[in-house]
Amino acid sequence: MVARGVPEEAVMAVVVAALDFTETSNWWRDINASPLWQDRTFHLLSVLYGIVQLVRIQLRVPEYGWTTQKVFHFLNFFVNGVRCFVFVFRRDVQKLQPEIVQHILLDMPSLAFFTTYALLVLFWAEIYYQARAVSTDGLRPSFYTINAVVYVIQIALWLILWWKPVSLLVILSKMFFAGVSLFAALGFLLYGGRLFLMLQRFPVESKGRRKKLQEVGYVTTICFSCFLIRCVMMCFNAFDKAADLDVLDHPILNLIYYLLVEILPSSLVLFILRKLPPKRGITQYHPIR
Repeated sequence: MVARGVPEEAVMAVVVAALDFTETSNWWRDINASPLWQDRTFHLLSVLYGIVQLVRIQLRVPEYGWTTQKVFHFLNFFVNGVRCFVFVFRRDVQKLQPEIVQHILLDMPSLAFFTTYALLVLFWAEIYYQARAVSTDGLRPSFYTINAVVYVIQIALWLILWWKPVSLLVILSKMFFAGVSLFAALGFLLYGGRLFLMLQRFPVESKGRRKKLQEVGYVTTICFSCFLIRCVMMCFNAFDKAADLDVLDHPILNLIYYLLVEILPSSLVLFILRKLPPKRGITQYHPIR
């Protein structure tokens, strides 16, 4: 029924516009259902991870063994290399049996990513306590213990899922990793914030003070944000099927998620920490290990 005084042509135009809007609003669903877009999205993720892994690993100083800096870059290399492999063969990974193999291939790089950036927190904590003349003897054992506990719990969850794959255990596994991500975010906030405040108290004329202050501030903000976003997204992933990251038919969601929580943070951190240590004689250079 057409309202009195309203031209029929105007009503039809509104109806057509509404139908067009409805069709346009389904673009997300159309992309998710398209095998072509699924493949393109995961291949794009693969290429992005492949680029990141080559950023700095070959440019480290080769003469002085495995410093903390080199281990950090090697772990970045490992995470991005595995992600690259998984996303190239994403459709094949989805078909692997038993299903626990899929969980391991998708989750193991996330655990390695946690270890990579926990190493950066450890490095900052050592600098902070050394500057305050406090013993750092317990920091590295604590770092190894925390990582061992995280890996043991996650491996135990994988084994239980292999033995008895129930949805409750999948949710528990995702919530466990959400808790690990929150723990990492708080670690950056605690030690990054402490180091930032300590640098602020240095004399203004201190050499490199301003640059290091910006470095610590930017990296703290980036890493805190990325682990917090990961924590929130893992919670949605655990309870909302529409936010499931382990399926092929959510390519746009996967693209957004991995860009925000791994690719962009890794790229930005590697860019901020891009300066190479000076090449000096063996008697002049003593790296912090």
